[in-house]
Amino acid sequence: MAVLDKLVTWSRVKSPWVFHMNCGGCNACDIEVIAALMPRYDIERFGILLVGSPRHADVMIGTGTVTRQIAPRFKRLYEQMPEPKFVMAVGNCAISGGVFAGCYNVLEGLDKVVPVDIYIPGCPPKPEAIIDGVAKLLAKLQGG
Repeated sequence: MAVLDKLVTWSRVKSPWVFHMNCGGCNACDIEVIAALMPRYDIERFGILLVGSPRHADVMIGTGTVTRQIAPRFKRLYEQMPEPKFVMAVGNCAISGGVFAGCYNVLEGLDKVVPVDIYIPGCPPKPEAIIDGVAKLLAKLQGG
């Protein structure tokens, strides 16, 4: 059984599939996530594939301000992901509410809704920071 577990871990590390969910905000973090997927930065060299359904994803990337209206939707999409699942909070708004922190309808951070594995700060974070966060997530998947 140990060989099968090693094979499964290897496949998750070599080919994580990500699902991107925008919670709202200015969309600058979304632009940087997409820039990381483009040929200049080419995050696909790590085997990462952007998928359109949470049912096929290993990693969910959350960007933008988490409001009370979007929180149940985000949680529902998170619950649709197969185990094991991982969440990356990209940008200050997803981490702490950003400039919208303290507003009546803003939950201050994605971790108030679902467990977050990797935080990538910045307003917006550069593609290099996103790639660094992905590399750290892959190291976490390997157990290192």
